[in-house]
Amino acid sequence: MNYSNIKILSIIVAMLLLSACGKGFLDVKPTNSVPAATAIKTVADARVAVNGIMRNMTNSNYYGRNFILYGDVRGGDMTLYSQGRGLDALYTFNHTVSANNFSGFWSTIYNNILQANNLIFNINKLKAEGSIENFDSFLGQALTARALMYFDLVRIYGKSYTDDKSAWGVPQPLEPLPESAQPLRSTVNDNYMQILKDLTDAAPLLPKTKSNGYLNYYGNRAIQARVYLTMGDLPAALTAAEDVINNGGYTLYNRTNWVSSWATQFGSESIFELGIFPNEGDLTTASLSFYLRRRAHGNSAALGFFGASDYFLNRLKQDATDVRWGIMLADEISTTANPRLGASYKYSGTTTLSGDGKSASTTAVNIKVIRSSEMYLIAAEAAFPTDKTKAATYLNAIRSRAPALAPATAATVTLDMILDERSKELFSEGQRYFDMLRLNRPITFNDEILGLTIPTRPKTIDRSFEKAILPIPIGEINANPGIEKQQNPGY
Repeated sequence: MNYSNIKILSIIVAMLLLSACGKGFLDVKPTNSVPAATAIKTVADARVAVNGIMRNMTNSNYYGRNFILYGDVRGGDMTLYSQGRGLDALYTFNHTVSANNFSGFWSTIYNNILQANNLIFNINKLKAEGSIENFDSFLGQALTARALMYFDLVRIYGKSYTDDKSAWGVPQPLEPLPESAQPLRSTVNDNYMQILKDLTDAAPLLPKTKSNGYLNYYGNRAIQARVYLTMGDLPAALTAAEDVINNGGYTLYNRTNWVSSWATQFGSESIFELGIFPNEGDLTTASLSFYLRRRAHGNSAALGFFGASDYFLNRLKQDATDVRWGIMLADEISTTANPRLGASYKYSGTTTLSGDGKSASTTAVNIKVIRSSEMYLIAAEAAFPTDKTKAATYLNAIRSRAPALAPATAATVTLDMILDERSKELFSEGQRYFDMLRLNRPITFNDEILGLTIPTRPKTIDRSFEKAILPIPIGEINANPGIEKQQNPGY
C-alpha cells in the first residue's frame, strides 16, 4: 500500500523527533528510539524536541538556504550571473511536476510540522492525564513554529490570500496520522485560519523575556504582524507590530552598528534567530554565504550563484552613504571601470568573512528570521492608508540609514517609498517575492545583465503567471493519487 509522503514522514518522525543538537542536551536520556506517542514524558524531553524543531528549520531546503533564496531570487532584486551553477530554476521558473519542483520544501517542512504535531499531541495528552510539569513554553513554541511553517508552505504552494483565498492551499494535518491517511489540500483560507489559531493559542503560553534561538511571545506577535500584513488585515498587522515595537525591548541598530550587527549573534534587533554552529548545521559550500558572496572569495569552491539586480542597486544608489552598502562587495562582473557592489555578505558576517563571532567558520552564521526593522516597516505600511503621519514616523526610523534622503512626511510618504525601504533593508532575507505577490506588483527580471535568455518565463510577471507558485511534486502525487486532482493550474 502506498502512503502519502506526509504519512511516510509521520511514520519515521519517531526516529527524528528528538534528533537535536545544542548545549545542555547531552545529559538528557536519549528518547529517539521509542514510538512518537510515548517519546515525550518530561519537560526535558520537550526541550530536546523543541531544539530539534529549531535545528531542522536550518536545513538547506528551508531557512538554511533555499527558502530565503526563493523569496529573493524570484522577486526581481536578484539576478543570475550564469546558468548551470545550481538552483537556476528559482530564477528561470523552469518548473515541472517532475523536474525542478523543489520538492525539498514539501518534504522538509512537513517533516518538521509532523515533529511539532507529535510534540503538541503528547504535551496535551500529558496535561489531560494530570501532569504537573509546566510544558507551556514548549507547547507555545511548537504551536508558533507550526504556524510559521504552514504560513511558509501556503505561500509557496497556494495563491496569495489577497488574490483567491478559496483556492487550494496545502494539506493541514494537526496531529499524528493513522497509517491509512492520505491528506488532501485545504483551502488557502483554511490554512490561514489555522495559522492564526495556532498563533493566538500559543501567545499566552510564551515568556516575554528574550530567549536566544527560540520563540518567545514577541516572536509570536512578530509572526502575527507578518501574517496579518500578508492577508491585507492592516489594523491587526499594525496592532501586532506596535506591540513588538513598544513592549518587546528590541532596539534598532543605528548607522554605527548596523553593519557590524551581521557579525554578531542575537543582537538587539533579533526577534527570532536560528543558530547555526560548526558541525551543527553549517552548510559550508552549500550555505547562503557561498551562494551570495563573490565567486571564489575565501574558497575556490564559492560559486557566486546569485547577486543583486541593477534594479536593486539603483534603489540603493539613491544615497551613496546608505549604511547598507556596508554588507555589499564587488561581484564577479564588477570591473575597475565599472565597480558593481552586487554581492551580499550578510551571511558571511562581514565583507572580510569574519562570520558572526562564534567560531572561525565564515559560513556558520545565524539566520535572522525576524528583526525589529521589519516591524517598523510593517507598521509603516499598515498605518499608511489611515495615518500618514504615523506611517512616515515608522518609515523614517529605517529610512534614516540613508541620511542623504529627505525624511518622509505625512505629505510626501507613499506606499512605493515604504516598499523601496523594505527592499533595501530586507535584501537577501527572503521577503521581496512575497511582497510582490501579496500586492500583485509586477516583477521585472534583470535578464539582460549578462545576456541571459530565459524561455520559461517572460521578463515581467505578476501573480497571475501560471508558475508563480510551485507544483505539488510528483513524489507526493505517486504516493497520494487523490491530490493530483488538486494540482496547481499550469502544471
